[in-house]
Amino acid sequence: MLVLLAILMVTAPSIEFEEPINLPTGSKSKQVSDFKKIDIFITKDRIVIINKKKYEINNFPDSFLLFVNGKDKNTPVHIRADKTLQYDDIIFVLKSVKESGFFKVALVTDG
Repeated sequence: MLVLLAILMVTAPSIEFEEPINLPTGSKSKQVSDFKKIDIFITKDRIVIINKKKYEINNFPDSFLLFVNGKDKNTPVHIRADKTLQYDDIIFVLKSVKESGFFKVALVTDG
């Protein structure tokens, strides 16, 4: 009885039940191409680029508030930074974005 229990305990985790699901197909109409997002790049020289406009990192919170004045707070924000930057610089930008009311913020990596 103990041997059967041991065999059952070893084989039970490897047994998977798979339910076949018919997924709906997407529409063949045009895709939404006017997807708005805010791209923030931080260079190794601590220059912040917001949608192709350059700002100093020390002036970033005020500049970002002026930049997003009147924009929807549900707009996704993507932050990309040079990997040689200090952690404090990236967190400073992330904190400034979140304090301005944006909560869909993502740190983008190449991995």
